Amino acid sequence: MMTHTTLDQLKELKLQGMADSLREQLMQATISSMSFEERLALLVDREINWRNDKKLVRLLKNAHLRYPQAAIEDLDTRAGRGLDRKEIMSLALGDWVTNGQTIFITGPTGAGKSWLGCALAQYACRRGHSVYYQRVPRLTEDLKIRHGNGTFGKWLIQIAKTDVLLLDDWGMTGLDAHTRADLLELIDDRAGSKATIITSQLPIEHWHAWIGDATIADAIMDRLMQKNHRLTLAGESLRQKPKTTKQEKKINLS
Repeated sequence: MMTHTTLDQLKELKLQGMADSLREQLMQATISSMSFEERLALLVDREINWRNDKKLVRLLKNAHLRYPQAAIEDLDTRAGRGLDRKEIMSLALGDWVTNGQTIFITGPTGAGKSWLGCALAQYACRRGHSVYYQRVPRLTEDLKIRHGNGTFGKWLIQIAKTDVLLLDDWGMTGLDAHTRADLLELIDDRAGSKATIITSQLPIEHWHAWIGDATIADAIMDRLMQKNHRLTLAGESLRQKPKTTKQEKKINLS
């Protein structure tokens, strides 16, 4: 009876991990051989792990990553891709997030830029950091909606507090004057204090021209370049091409 009361109290205190661990301990015949301190340590450890797992699920859900399952452990470093596993792992395990640094990932279409960006962002989530993913080609429309419904200011504050901002497909479509101004606000709030990942087919030396307005371009590039790492991917597209069937081959040959 006392055990059931304790389990109910642990749940009431939102100590679900400890409650699960205690229930499991009660079912183990050899648990009596362990000391009180050992059993308590197991309960506390289980609670910490349970909370970390729950936090990771929440962080990944809020990140809205394009490839949420991308993991740096699965990084393809075959010859010709321009990637060094030691360099990527050293970067991922380093302090780029807490130091508010920027990672530029550039390369041709299909080289895996978005996947790598998501893998680095996913690992940041695993280390307890908050992440937000945004495709730049959709930024103009998303900003119009936020300005229209009055949520832009609140969203801007939220992004400013987010540990990692992933801007995917940078430079793919043109920017209008309003988007340029908002983009400057977005990046200015994070400069030097919050981390940013940018993926782009466009070489960095062409970004100034892409942004358009010289004054705003100078301001954006100045903030992005303060503390940065550059990863340049190479090689053929990794996207799977549709296989040609035997019937299609016969048609093409006729």
